[in-house]
Amino acid sequence: MTLQTWWLYVTAVFLISATPGPNMLHVMVQSIHHGARRSTASMAGLMTANLVCLIASAAGLGALLKASPLLFDVLRYAGVGYLVWLGVKAWRAPVGGGEDAGRPPHTPSLPAMFAAALGTGFANPKLIVFAAALFPQFIDTSAPFAPQLAVLIVSFTAIETFWFMAYALGGRSLAAWLAPANRQRIFNRVTGAMFVGFGAALLGSRV
Repeated sequence: MTLQTWWLYVTAVFLISATPGPNMLHVMVQSIHHGARRSTASMAGLMTANLVCLIASAAGLGALLKASPLLFDVLRYAGVGYLVWLGVKAWRAPVGGGEDAGRPPHTPSLPAMFAAALGTGFANPKLIVFAAALFPQFIDTSAPFAPQLAVLIVSFTAIETFWFMAYALGGRSLAAWLAPANRQRIFNRVTGAMFVGFGAALLGSRV
């Protein structure tokens, strides 16, 4: 892999990762509810899911999903159900006021936040197919495969972490604006609708 090829890859991933999606929305919501520091548990869960999907794609699962629409549909429907459940949960989230504005009455443990984020990360099987389509474009078949794959995955992880932090800090800044209960209610409705929208988009997608 040449330096120019790597820069093309980094630019593509940077722009794709910046686009709001269920992962970034999840990080922002967790930061608003529990603070940027605790939201790192959510970031870790999402990143773990990303890494598993990327490695699975490199191992051939992406090709398997493309060859087996039924398997892809099973994973896709499970992901849709989870995203819709997140949307309903966000829509019905309680509101408060004062210093605890935007925070739920019960703070989940860090392992619980990690597990919830892990589920969000695994909810979209298209990441595996995406990686299977993206990685070959930047792999030099005349050079060893493993070192190039490591560079691609490490670069992806660094870029995704950067955007996780950006969304977390942005969410924490938004928390002060959410002090009035009516704004919290609107935010809950909007984020709930967005999660359901992501689920609907996944439902309508194909390999």
